[in-house]
Amino acid sequence: MAVDAVIIGLGYVGLPLAQEASRVGKTVLGLDINEGVVADLNAGRSHVDDLSDADIAAMIEAGFEATTDESRIAEAKAVVICVPTPLAEDGGPDLGAVESAVGMVARHIHPGMLVILESTTYPGTTDEVVRPALEAGGLVAGQDFHLVFSPERIDPGNEKFGAKNTPKVVGGHTPACTEAGAAFYGAFVDTVVPTKGTREAETAKLLENTYRHINIALVNEMARFCHELDIDLWDVIEAAKSKPFGFQAFYPGPGVGGHCIPIDPNYLSYNVRARLGYPFRFVELAQEINSGMPAYVVSRAQDILNEEGKALKGSTVLLLGVTYKPNIADQRESPAVPLAKQLAAKGAIVRYHDPHVSTWRAVPEAQRVDDAAAAAGEADLTVLVQSHREYDVDALAQAARTFFDTRGVVTESDKVTRL
Repeated sequence: MAVDAVIIGLGYVGLPLAQEASRVGKTVLGLDINEGVVADLNAGRSHVDDLSDADIAAMIEAGFEATTDESRIAEAKAVVICVPTPLAEDGGPDLGAVESAVGMVARHIHPGMLVILESTTYPGTTDEVVRPALEAGGLVAGQDFHLVFSPERIDPGNEKFGAKNTPKVVGGHTPACTEAGAAFYGAFVDTVVPTKGTREAETAKLLENTYRHINIALVNEMARFCHELDIDLWDVIEAAKSKPFGFQAFYPGPGVGGHCIPIDPNYLSYNVRARLGYPFRFVELAQEINSGMPAYVVSRAQDILNEEGKALKGSTVLLLGVTYKPNIADQRESPAVPLAKQLAAKGAIVRYHDPHVSTWRAVPEAQRVDDAAAAAGEADLTVLVQSHREYDVDALAQAARTFFDTRGVVTESDKVTRL
């Protein structure tokens, strides 16, 4: 029996996509190399924040199945590649997982198949890396099979926008490929946005996240000099965003994290340098500023303790929230990691609390505490790194000896210093 879609990569991107396709009656097969993930899904257990065990059970009831068997790609009408593309050592994207997935598809491709890449990468990847591998067996993209790039736009933990109601950008190798991709997604996504081709779709994703990266860097740099000039930046932002046009509010923080902002703009910067021989200066400066924020927070923490007559070395510092964004368990590229490591390197005793993280493998030297309020009362300094909804931040600030709010969410208190 033919499968409507095989989705390769069952993480934060692939699994919500599989859910939406299953909901409209498509027969969906999930393919992943992680045997544990496959076993858990087939047993009805979710491993991502945005889907519950009940969601997985409903998918299975609708016909969803997970497998590690790549030969089943041959059954598919469409294949969607949703594998990670981390940064390589040279600053470009590590396409190892993409190349592996494309190799699987190439071994089982057949005439009429729709092949879609969703993994974020540099402009030209679909045409220069994916297409030659798929055409190696003799089939031609745009003639014998359809080839599309459609960037993932999943925002883990976003309760307003998900895979269904986030507009889907679709760029095909040919206009007919674009139409095929649009028809596939149009069955379960509310809005499809076609582009001229694959390169435009690839670049659109990078522009989205570069825009955010640069604007976050802007307010992070403003946070530094506003502190020196005794200006309340949070109040400044509130005033500025009262303008009903021409301004979008961005907020400072202890750094940027997740699978997009710290990584995707670097693909564009790398591509500009590699192909054109000059730097994308906005991106490189933004990266320098944002990656330096954990060190800035450490410096501010040291100053706060000094004002209390204490040295950072030997002081207990409690970090509240160590995930990369609020209300989820995702720790990818979390700025809490370099923050904790730099505190420990300067001799601080680092403890942490996070309702979503039971074991912080990235920072094994940090001790987990169960009671945030009690730990805040014992710590020399408490730093709010991530403002989870489970936290009563005002109560925690009152319980703390000294409280450093890097998110600007605590109301006025004589114990609180804001970033």
